Amino acid sequence: MFSFLKSDPLKKLNKEYGELLEKAMQAQRGGDIRLYSELTEQAEAVKVKIDKESSK
Repeated sequence: MFSFLKSDPLKKLNKEYGELLEKAMQAQRGGDIRLYSELTEQAEAVKVKIDKESSK
């Protein structure tokens, strides 16, 4: 009945994915390649979750 009040998990995951990529880019520009690698790895893990949710 109140399904319009439920939050969209894909929207939340996409936002998190974008934020991680943005932080990774800033780390790369700052010369912190290790942090860039860690953030990119985290972003890829979120991308896998997005793909799983999309295929449902």
